[in-house]
Amino acid sequence: MFNWMKTFMLMAAITALFVVLGGMMGGRGGMLLALGFALVMNFGAYWFSDKMVLRMYKAKEVDASNAPEFYNMVAELAQRADMPMPRVYLINDSAPNAFATGRNPENAAVAATTGILQVLSARELRGVMAHELAHVKHRDILISTISATMAGAISALANFALFFGGRDENGQPMNPIASIALAILAPLAASLIQMSISRAREYEADRGGAEICGDPAALASALDKIQRYAKGIPFRTTEAHPETAQMMIMNPLSGQGIAGLFSTHPPTEERIARLMEMARTGGPR
Repeated sequence: MFNWMKTFMLMAAITALFVVLGGMMGGRGGMLLALGFALVMNFGAYWFSDKMVLRMYKAKEVDASNAPEFYNMVAELAQRADMPMPRVYLINDSAPNAFATGRNPENAAVAATTGILQVLSARELRGVMAHELAHVKHRDILISTISATMAGAISALANFALFFGGRDENGQPMNPIASIALAILAPLAASLIQMSISRAREYEADRGGAEICGDPAALASALDKIQRYAKGIPFRTTEAHPETAQMMIMNPLSGQGIAGLFSTHPPTEERIARLMEMARTGGPR
């Protein structure tokens, strides 16, 4: 519940940031133009995200005939979650990772690398795939698309203000120094909020995945093992396409320290601690 409230407040914050800064930097006309541009750019990504990402990773669809244990595991978890059966894919990569994509539960897909199937036990893999199904059930692709749309609109307004100067509601030029400051700070603030939304959704997917599989400790063990293996085995496709890193169960490109503010995933240690608390108490931390 806390992470849903946090997501709602962050979504409200990024919307308010867009409205306020849009009015300051581009007036009503500029604000609508930037929003329209961002909507067009992100609608296609949302609607066709599953096909684009799966093709990017050269994922191969599998079924009960060619990957029976993995496919049947996903089918059992989807039934436990009371969800439609997603399409199931495997990616030929030694790095242990997994992700979910698709615009809604009826048009969803889950994918895992061959590396994660080799590294994790069946119990741990169950926890990982339950986490991915929780993303689908919570419609996190839609949430991330909306936040990306707002952040993209703010960046478009910032670029407008940087090159043409800001305009108030009456069309009068803003102070040049104020325009430059807003052009630099507004996208930064939007990016921070967007990344915070992503981290909140990861916590919620951990919680939801633990509930679906009924084994929080298994997911915690999987996260610990994935983190240790990921340090030595780079995910080649993610390095070539860093924009997809946020989809993974663990971001292989995440930073430490101040860079953590811009990370799409929360610290693995904190995720594990929350899951182990669930295992001890039978409820969320």
